[in-house]
Amino acid sequence: MANAVPGVPMGGGAALHRNPGKTRPGGVGYDINCGVRILRTNLTVDEVRPGMKELIQRLIHDIPSGVGSKSKIRASDKELTDAFLHGAKWAVESGYGVKEDIEHCEENGFMKMADPGKVSEKARTRGKPQFGTLGSGNHFLEVQYVDEVYDEEVAKVFGLHKGQVTVMVHCGSRGAGHQICDDYLKILDKATRKYGIVLPDRQLACAPAESTEGQNYFKAMASGANYAWANRQVITHWVRETFSRFFGRDMDDLGMHLIYDVAHNVAKLEEHVINGEKKMVYVHRKGATRAFPPGHPDVPQVYRKVGQPVLIPGSMGTPSFVLHGTPKAMELTFGSACHGAGRVSSRSAALKEFRGETIQKELAARGISVRATQPSVIAEEAPAVYKPSEDVVDVVHQLGIARKVVRLMPIGVAKG
Repeated sequence: MANAVPGVPMGGGAALHRNPGKTRPGGVGYDINCGVRILRTNLTVDEVRPGMKELIQRLIHDIPSGVGSKSKIRASDKELTDAFLHGAKWAVESGYGVKEDIEHCEENGFMKMADPGKVSEKARTRGKPQFGTLGSGNHFLEVQYVDEVYDEEVAKVFGLHKGQVTVMVHCGSRGAGHQICDDYLKILDKATRKYGIVLPDRQLACAPAESTEGQNYFKAMASGANYAWANRQVITHWVRETFSRFFGRDMDDLGMHLIYDVAHNVAKLEEHVINGEKKMVYVHRKGATRAFPPGHPDVPQVYRKVGQPVLIPGSMGTPSFVLHGTPKAMELTFGSACHGAGRVSSRSAALKEFRGETIQKELAARGISVRATQPSVIAEEAPAVYKPSEDVVDVVHQLGIARKVVRLMPIGVAKG
């Protein structure tokens, strides 16, 4: 959750009026639609743990990871445009998944306002070779198991039970999203002066939401968000293939169904009640996860009675959590919850304090197999550089923003 310090926290949400509200790329960030998805399986932790070391090695081999990693897909210009337009739907229609996957994504895996024509050629060039790549930094692919069930009824709706193995994927829009943000920071910096907006820092560059510049940013950002959904969908397909080869069973037999996919760096036009009136507002979520309640029309029909699955990941050695949305979030946070625990020290500080090889051995001693493209990534993302995920989730639960359903413990982690 946000620290109690003056200013705007690095992780939160804001709802801005359509008119005369503003929009700013910094309210979404460089990694547009960085997000998390979770798949359930029919496997138990006792079945998977003995081969975990080899399974993680195969996953990091089969799914391109790390800085500058390149896809196994050679996408054409048309395919790239289609991905910007249709997101996860494009991936599924191209053979990377099943129809059910789309239904279990926020926004059904694509934002309708996307316009690839508002995406620069440089952003296209950066994104074209990166479909199905994990990236680096805090992005990960994690094999977990359900360690604790807090709400049996909701867990049953989500298809989760104690001892069950799950797979979590955390990544975003890669170079395409980064370039879109960079491009529009410059465009909106000029717009700031054009519209006479006075700001203390150029990183706060913004424009009226309904202006040409503001709308162009939203259309480009939506394209980047769709790219990210396509990216996670392709990764999901390859995860299923790797599991199928490793265990000698097909996807249906393994029960590898997508529970949910949710973004935590995005801006969207949503209806919220403000001062007793329903209003359409641009909700910016930067490091914040959507958490819609039971009965909300944007929650998939299969989950509508209990509320949207809310995914809060841990960090290699710490637990992740699945929660469900509540009406309280609509009252307090525009239907938003945190997206993780948050760092307590920088990557540069972590590199001075920790050694990747040491962290890897410590986690192995706890039964967690970790593989990364380079040891420094493990040091940068050491569990100790993050706040305890349990403490953060307990605050969310106690406030009633979202309610705990299950706790997930890692047994295998692939890092970029």
